[in-house]
Amino acid sequence: MLDPIDSRILTELETNARISFADLARKINLSPSAVRERVQKMEELGVILKYSVQRNNKMLGYDLEAFILLKVFPGQLKSVIEKVSQFPEVTEAHRITGNQNIHLKVVVKNQICLQKLLDKLMVFGDTNTFLILSEI
Repeated sequence: MLDPIDSRILTELETNARISFADLARKINLSPSAVRERVQKMEELGVILKYSVQRNNKMLGYDLEAFILLKVFPGQLKSVIEKVSQFPEVTEAHRITGNQNIHLKVVVKNQICLQKLLDKLMVFGDTNTFLILSEI
């Protein structure tokens, strides 16, 4: 589906999504218009889904990050999937296989906020929480 040039474009965009078409073109030895056409085609095909900002949560006052595994009570999975996406603390949510049904990545200001979030989630099922110490 992707040729080597498209792969190089994706790699550059993953490093810096704000790079101009002109700068990107210089890096991969194409014209800016050719790069723009390729990027637009990848957007139309759904290869590129979105451009986003990566926040520094600690600089914003959110000192704790955690993974929460949730084993949803029987018969509630569909409604829980809809509800967890509405929690502002949840930055990622995945339906998974295994003993638990849902894997959440959450960002909170402190332990009290984490406790309050866990209290809200325990209504839906059993939780298992892992604090994130660092990214490697």
